[in-house]
Amino acid sequence: MERAITLARQAAALGEVPVGAVLVRAGEILGEGYNCPIRACDPTAHAEILALRQAAARIGNYRLPDSTLYVTLEPCPMCAGAIVHARVKRVVFGAVDPRAGAGGAVFNLLQAERLNHRTDVTAGLAADVCSALLREFFRRRRG
Repeated sequence: MERAITLARQAAALGEVPVGAVLVRAGEILGEGYNCPIRACDPTAHAEILALRQAAARIGNYRLPDSTLYVTLEPCPMCAGAIVHARVKRVVFGAVDPRAGAGGAVFNLLQAERLNHRTDVTAGLAADVCSALLREFFRRRRG
């Protein structure tokens, strides 16, 4: 999670919402990313999506079984869908997203019975740090 927090800080420095994600399997980082939809002019350029893309390219397979995704903010529905399709085993997130969280706060797509894969979810790791990054970012933005 420490690496994800570092990536979230990089996003904030670029004026992006501070979210970072790191995908790990067997102790090895397969992919990582931070939010950059504004800079990339890409609505799908969320931290989780970038980490999944990098990992899939690295191993040559879109399925990422036995992996864990560490992310500073609860995944949105778009990211949760990609996580399920990639067959990620576990998601560990810091801050809860009370507006669009798809890991249990608003929706629970990561564990939806009707989908073909369910992902283990651990919420609240370093939640205080992750939440503070988001609060400070939006406080500065509102000026």
